Amino acid sequence: MKKIGTVFETTKLLYENKLFAKKKFGQNFLIDQNILSSIVTSSEINKDVNVIEIGPGLGSLTEHLVNSANKVIAYEIDDDLIPILKEGFKEFDNFKLIHKDFLEADVLADSKEFFNDDKPIYVVANIPYYITTPIIMHILEDLHFISRGVFMVQKEVADRIVANKGGKDYNNLTIAIKYRADAKKVLNVSRNVFLPKPNVDSAVILLDVNKEPKYAVNDEKFFLALVRNAFSSRRKTLVNNLSNFYNIKKEELVKMLEELN
Repeated sequence: MKKIGTVFETTKLLYENKLFAKKKFGQNFLIDQNILSSIVTSSEINKDVNVIEIGPGLGSLTEHLVNSANKVIAYEIDDDLIPILKEGFKEFDNFKLIHKDFLEADVLADSKEFFNDDKPIYVVANIPYYITTPIIMHILEDLHFISRGVFMVQKEVADRIVANKGGKDYNNLTIAIKYRADAKKVLNVSRNVFLPKPNVDSAVILLDVNKEPKYAVNDEKFFLALVRNAFSSRRKTLVNNLSNFYNIKKEELVKMLEELN
């Protein structure tokens, strides 16, 4: 199989199939073999790991995954890319392509059927900004059988996810992720290694998912909603944000917060 993640092969595939990157899916294709190899290496993906890939695109990262992991399931939503992926990976018996939106798929059932073993399951994804939070939170809140997430995201989003308390990047996403996982940035990725070139740089973050939450919370949905509402407007105070959402008088809320120290 040819190396898909190069300028020549990517351009050739798009031209031969009369395709182009679609903005509605946030498509930017990786064209650097060193970066692709580094993602797999830094994520510690090997034959003792099963992988779920979200949005394989033309298959540049998929190619590295099927050669490194035990088995790979890839979810692709774009109708036009399905024939390319089927043809490109038809010889790999450790690869399963599912033509569905990951957020609407029964990922647990698909995993049990294809993986059929007790190896750790990692999720790997190069995801556009507009769907980063829904995908990450879906994994952390609903798919507890997944032990690690490896995400290529905008650098700005990566900085928020790994931010320290009190910093300018610290926000509701930071807290929600820290509640369920240990996060770290493993790789900075220049905008110049994508086709087409996006307007921002990216980074790869690694989330090690905890089996149990880090904090003792009686009502998880309320907790996550409270955090989200607390950060709803960065320019407002905590009291203003929460009093608006929960219809509590400011003086009562101040008293409650003081009592809670």
